[in-house]
Amino acid sequence: MQRRLFLGAIGASAKAADICGCSFAPQAALGAEAFAGVGSKIKITNVKVFGVSLTPDSDRPYVFVKLETNQPGLHGWGEGTLEGKAAAVMACVEDFKDFLIGADPMQVEHHWQSMYVHSFYRAGPVIGSAISGIDQALWDIRGKALGLPVYKLLGGPIDPRGVRGYYHLRARTKADLPRIREEAGRQGITCFKSGIPGYYEWIETHAKISRAVQAMADLREGLGDGIDLGIDFHAKTSPSVAAILVKEVEPLKLLFVEEPCPPENVKAMQRIARRSTTPIATGERLVAAYACRELIEMGVVDIIQTDINHVGGITALWKAGALAEASGIAMAPHACEGPIGGLATLHVDAAMPNFLVQEICSGIEIGLQEKVWHEWLGFPAMRMVNGRFPLPEKPGLGFELKEESLKKYPFGGTRPMARVFHEDGSVAEW
Repeated sequence: MQRRLFLGAIGASAKAADICGCSFAPQAALGAEAFAGVGSKIKITNVKVFGVSLTPDSDRPYVFVKLETNQPGLHGWGEGTLEGKAAAVMACVEDFKDFLIGADPMQVEHHWQSMYVHSFYRAGPVIGSAISGIDQALWDIRGKALGLPVYKLLGGPIDPRGVRGYYHLRARTKADLPRIREEAGRQGITCFKSGIPGYYEWIETHAKISRAVQAMADLREGLGDGIDLGIDFHAKTSPSVAAILVKEVEPLKLLFVEEPCPPENVKAMQRIARRSTTPIATGERLVAAYACRELIEMGVVDIIQTDINHVGGITALWKAGALAEASGIAMAPHACEGPIGGLATLHVDAAMPNFLVQEICSGIEIGLQEKVWHEWLGFPAMRMVNGRFPLPEKPGLGFELKEESLKKYPFGGTRPMARVFHEDGSVAEW
């Protein structure tokens, strides 16, 4: 073809579409028409998002998502709470309305793929949390429409006794530990998680390292051998410091060491894991099952801790669990936000053969958030009975929530998470 004719052809075709293939005319609710012959008669009619602040200065206002349908009384709830970025997630949920209005909510996988792939730029925590809230709500609708709890849709339960869990160890001093151990015995609690004291430079002093080791030893001594103990480093330590600590605490027989270094560098975490006989856990900051692949392939972790409110909801947590199970890796999902995500997690836990233990950011004693959750849902959400979270029996996620009940706790705006610094003013991990 002559050059002049070739350029002319390009000019003509450019009128119909951008020649790089990057620009397409928007299409309304794909799936509403393409799947009309095989889908259900249920259609999503509205998407609502609620910011809920238990306290005006909370750094993690709850982000709740509600999907309404054309079937009277049939709707779904989900949660996309993201610490420090609530308003951003709420805006992102609003952006996804065009993906959902008029579509069939039963096609959960189709909608997940569309939100993830059609966002083009791969999901980080904001998009991931928005997808998470929507996905949970889709599963809630699915279970309600079919008359089954979500864990039964996933093939569970694995254990009819419920889901084993742990609380956070909230001991102010070493003297508190015998009392906590006694109360744990009464409640049937078999596991706690705690952390290490202070903040750590890239290379630390012997005194600082010894203090951290002694603090962990005190916890083990105070709780006794009958209670499992996980220790969260919270990525406060560099690979060099973490490599020393994991070796020093091997005699304590911890259930796991969590986030021994910042999660960005998988090879650094691999070096730490090779030095330790203590199981290594990480994953709360990962988005989508794809983000777990490298950790699993490189043999870096023993326990994956993806969070249902960030990873991409029930769909993504289930896939992460399946990916881990095929490689002999356990699941202990993170859950430090609100009650909807916590309850949604239990459904996935109950159907995962490689499930280990479920976190809840509560203490052994009932606090403000648990009282509010009970007020909203009518039952003590995410409270263990004999060391296990009971399995819901109602369809969907197993609860009902009235919008009016949220108005008592209006959205107080986005607040930053903790910002901590070393003595010289440099930024510290916390």
